[in-house]
Amino acid sequence: MTEVYLGLGSNIEPRMEYLKNAAKKLNAHQEIRVKEKSSVYITKPYGYQKQDDFLNAVLLIDTTLKAEDLLKNIMQIEKEMGRTREKEWGPRKIDIDILFYNQLQYESDDLIIPHPEITKRAFVMVPLLEIEKAKHLKIAEKTIKEWLQELNYSSQDIRLYSKFPDLKSD
Repeated sequence: MTEVYLGLGSNIEPRMEYLKNAAKKLNAHQEIRVKEKSSVYITKPYGYQKQDDFLNAVLLIDTTLKAEDLLKNIMQIEKEMGRTREKEWGPRKIDIDILFYNQLQYESDDLIIPHPEITKRAFVMVPLLEIEKAKHLKIAEKTIKEWLQELNYSSQDIRLYSKFPDLKSD
């Protein structure tokens, strides 16, 4: 099994349901198991600002899927949940990003691992750091915590929203 960190985001209601349903769909796949879930954070939009705030979280999963196959499954889940790609960094029902795939460094036309924007996004790093194993992850010889300390962000940009919903309840 390979450990993979996924970033989840939604800013179209019902945001929390979209996060929960995405996690449930991932966990329902025979080659994916959700191991840990961060809390859910409410965050200001990144990039395009004229949209509602996002709910963001990070999942740690185990998978036997190769990185490209995992990406295909993620894109299928996004499509099933009604994700459309009309505007870069625009509103979305669900967004699922592969942040880390074990310690793999990988680049193809469709996928870059680690995700190239992690070090610019507090809304990814804050929930990522909640997961104990993630505290040891490095990008360019710096830990996630060190990268986060370099960012200019405030508690107004990212705030604790709630615990991640239980995947067993409806």
